[in-house]
Amino acid sequence: MTMQTIDRRLTEKLKTYLSIFPAVAILGPRQCGKSTLVKNFTKKKENTLFVDLQNEADLAKLENPLLFFDANTTKLICLDEIQLTPNLFNTLRSVIDLDRRNGRFILLGSASKELLQKTSETLAGRIGLLYLTPFTVEELYTTTNYKQIIYWMRGGFPDSYLALSDENSSIWRDNYIKTYIERDIPQLGFNIPSLQLKRFLMMCAHNQGQLINYSKLGESLNVTHPTIKRYIDLLEQTFIVRTLQPFELNIKKRLVKAPKVYIRDSGILHQLLSITSYNNLMGHPVFGSSWEGLVIENCITAYSDWQYYFYRSAIGEEIDLILEKGTVRIAIECKAAAAPKLSKGFWKAIETIKPTKTFVIIPTSENYSITYDVTICGLEEFLQMKIIE
Repeated sequence: MTMQTIDRRLTEKLKTYLSIFPAVAILGPRQCGKSTLVKNFTKKKENTLFVDLQNEADLAKLENPLLFFDANTTKLICLDEIQLTPNLFNTLRSVIDLDRRNGRFILLGSASKELLQKTSETLAGRIGLLYLTPFTVEELYTTTNYKQIIYWMRGGFPDSYLALSDENSSIWRDNYIKTYIERDIPQLGFNIPSLQLKRFLMMCAHNQGQLINYSKLGESLNVTHPTIKRYIDLLEQTFIVRTLQPFELNIKKRLVKAPKVYIRDSGILHQLLSITSYNNLMGHPVFGSSWEGLVIENCITAYSDWQYYFYRSAIGEEIDLILEKGTVRIAIECKAAAAPKLSKGFWKAIETIKPTKTFVIIPTSENYSITYDVTICGLEEFLQMKIIE
């Protein structure tokens, strides 16, 4: 199996967005498949030009960007790693304003729009934003060689998931983390000691699915509370970490206010914690929260236009994930067990938040109801359901 055989869900959205906007940005972590998606999308199209801004020869073509764009006005131009050349955004605005045809540019970046503020400021109204994640279960479960344990252990980064062996996958992930810390972050202009950033990443991994305690993390690294917030924001804006905000209800119960933190990719999580096999994972304290993170990441990606939260009261009533859109509210509990036991806190939480439907997602292929509106199912089964039409 090769990366090219796996259809990316974002392809159809890209086609639609190019018909609406002069420029489309595809943002996501480095090596998640952005370039391959675009090359596969454009290979049957005439008049396309792919420019890799990490390549010195390609970068030299843009020493005079106005001349370059003027010489290629009839082509769909793809600019890869756009975060490395933020000064291009002003030029792009001028070029687009001279010719507002849709589908002229595809910009690929490894930093979010908040770090690429010039995207939203300079190209407002001219650009559509799309987000690509590593492989998801929806993209993989119909492929011939899909095995949930391999996906869970290795994560969704294409080179990790498709590696010839677990050892090769581990080596790739180890180098990915090193490159992220030692090259990617400095290239974005952040001067953080690499050892400190590595320690912080490992602390986030050990706290997978836990409430963020800024003071405790700050004490451990001997930095201030605001510095920890800055680190978390940076990791989130470069797609390594996800923070989940608490769900708030106008009720008398005291609810927690702190967000939860997750390493987004399960393979990166396991690499940071030196978990090398499924047996090791099952015996590790992070086992349950690793499954929780995998489920949450896939659900949020599948329901990307929904709001998402977790719910926890001060007395321990908790739901791992709440998806909300309009009047529909979906509660999701993640249990890394074939026969999950549901606590009183779970049932109390359901009474409080009153979801439209509730799902308990487990790492086996199941689909059965335990009450009228509470269903136990596997992740693949949940993602195939149509929650609302």
